[in-house]
Amino acid sequence: MNKDLHVRAAKFAIGQIVKHRVYPFRGVIYDVDPTFNNSEEWWESIPEDVRPKKDQCYYHLFAENDQTTYEAYVSEQNLLVDDSAKPISHPAVKDYFLELSDGRYIYSNRLQS
Repeated sequence: MNKDLHVRAAKFAIGQIVKHRVYPFRGVIYDVDPTFNNSEEWWESIPEDVRPKKDQCYYHLFAENDQTTYEAYVSEQNLLVDDSAKPISHPAVKDYFLELSDGRYIYSNRLQS
């Protein structure tokens, strides 16, 4: 089987709240890449001893930590479910999602201006 044709099933879903396995931040998933889809420079900037494999799903997050909000790109191996039920304070959440329901954001099919 051609490995380029292998379809990956994402472990996490758009709207799901997750936290990083190592670093102290959490976020809501707003997009998923079936394999690594960022720059080589970005990937190489990660210390080699903690650099994730490219051959796995990567998630785009509206993320937050105790100091700020930002966007993060995180490998599946480095994510865990965040079951705190606390909302994400990133300002873009309201542009992508309608509401938080049962610990998951409901995706809006329209981007608001």
